[in-house]
Amino acid sequence: MNIITLLTDFGIKDPYAGIMKGVILSINPDVIIIDITHEAEPQDVREAAFLIEEYYSYFGKGTIHVAIVDPTVGSERKPVIFEKNGYYFIGPDNGIFSLLIDTNTQFYTIENKDFIRPHVSSTFHGRDIFAPAAAYLSQGKTLTEFGAPLYNPVVLDNILPKIEGNVLYGEVVRFDRFGNAITNISHNLFERFTGNKPFTIRIGKMRFHSLRKSYFEENIICLVGSSGYLEFAIYRGNFREERNIWKGDSVTVTI
Repeated sequence: MNIITLLTDFGIKDPYAGIMKGVILSINPDVIIIDITHEAEPQDVREAAFLIEEYYSYFGKGTIHVAIVDPTVGSERKPVIFEKNGYYFIGPDNGIFSLLIDTNTQFYTIENKDFIRPHVSSTFHGRDIFAPAAAYLSQGKTLTEFGAPLYNPVVLDNILPKIEGNVLYGEVVRFDRFGNAITNISHNLFERFTGNKPFTIRIGKMRFHSLRKSYFEENIICLVGSSGYLEFAIYRGNFREERNIWKGDSVTVTI
């Protein structure tokens, strides 16, 4: 467990991400820390959930993924740690891990005072709980040493698309820095739903009857991006700004 990744909404203006690294390295100076991003949309747990699901498996087994987008820090929500498919995850139990939860996923609380800082701030659990927990885990501590099992972890409402009759209902869940609108409709779900049948994809007032493979094929396109999800883009433009699209906007696929 020599790699720890960090995903936060802390940004780079403030010292918060750097402080977390300092805490980790003060406990385990041999660990490798990888910044996924510190520019997740502030307080947008839903966006972070899709980001985690996109990147975690590109690392070697045993990697520890710390994810913190935590608008309810200091509340009764629990700090948690768990393993899935050989990867380890640490963060708040606020729905940020919604896309990783299945019947075999066992969460544990982080409450053993030996593995957290002696004085825990009510506003900076990244520094005082999650960073030290990740460092001690990287040294070989077991999940059961951190705390008690946590059953029924938080799952965000309506995070997955729904199918009603011949219509697949999804939504825009995030934008990348190019302004491309990324949805919660995965390529696998799209293919299973449409099969070889003609379809119409709707977003706002726009309609699409086919998927493209690259961004330059047309001015306004719908395609499956590298994230594995349906997305919309404008060639050399910003779909979000130019088409006035927002997070949560409806996307439908009709057979």
